[in-house]
Amino acid sequence: MGASDVHHYHPAALDDSYRPMPSVYLAFLSLWFISACSWTINIYRTRHFQTSNLQLTLASVPLIKALQLALSFLFWYSCFYLQTCSLWISFGAYVTGVLFQTASFVSFLLISHGYCITCERLSLAERRTTAALGCLFYLTLVGYRACIPYFTALLLITYFISFYVIFRRISQNLTVLQEQLTFIEDEDIQAMHEAIYTKYNMFKKFQSAMQIIAVAETVVYFNMDNSSENYWLRLLIREWAQFCIFLYVGWIFRSQDLAPNFSVMPVVKSKVEEMLPPVYSIEMDAATFREFTNYEWHIGVPTPLRNERSKESVLVIIQQPHAYRLTSEPSSSSSSKLV
Repeated sequence: MGASDVHHYHPAALDDSYRPMPSVYLAFLSLWFISACSWTINIYRTRHFQTSNLQLTLASVPLIKALQLALSFLFWYSCFYLQTCSLWISFGAYVTGVLFQTASFVSFLLISHGYCITCERLSLAERRTTAALGCLFYLTLVGYRACIPYFTALLLITYFISFYVIFRRISQNLTVLQEQLTFIEDEDIQAMHEAIYTKYNMFKKFQSAMQIIAVAETVVYFNMDNSSENYWLRLLIREWAQFCIFLYVGWIFRSQDLAPNFSVMPVVKSKVEEMLPPVYSIEMDAATFREFTNYEWHIGVPTPLRNERSKESVLVIIQQPHAYRLTSEPSSSSSSKLV
């Protein structure tokens, strides 16, 4: 029984078994509030290393959770100590609880699609899928919490679809990253190895976290004990497990000084099959570069002076990425598929 379950009770009718509820909610409110502040401060401090919309999106999750816990604390505190159970506060706790779970699954969907990890932004189909699943999850969760018939089955179906999409997209991204790691090792391109391996490791950890969440959600919905006896203890265990899981996910995708070339990614994922361009360089002086006419190697980038005494201008020649494309389309982008 949550805050929204007892708004119709008279304060005198409240069971004493619910008396620890204000303390439990206050403790977790402190934890989530500190986490939200720490997350925001870390994003601000590391903005010079990494500018990612993913961290800004994930920041909404602890903020919504902190708001829900604050409203739940106010409800239970007013019931026991002010002898007033507010309907509006309980409704606010109910709505923010639904928003928290919806925002959490939308964040999981964004991560599974590789948002700001393997692509700068999602494709149109991915955005539509994420929006549709988010709306479906929100509506079914509202119906389930309102005890509308058949919404329990609908919510379970929504969970199944959401987890299927999440695990499928994670598996696809892991396959692509594994192929790129193999190609890099075969070509002995060490410049990109650390960045690709970092992304691969992040997805592997996220996959493990989602497996834990799937098991935890299954246990919760198959163990629906609404009795008041030791309810605060069950709430404590559920809230603590939820906090630990989100703390782990947040730690994986925290804003930090990532590996070099981590941000090298296509703007939008393309279905055109591409290969990583080899990372080589050819140094030559300015005079030789003016006579250089090879189309595949025509981009010249000046390098810093090797020492203060040397005044020679040295250029690095960069190969065109599309030169090694397996298949091409007239309207396809010429950017390389570095994810």
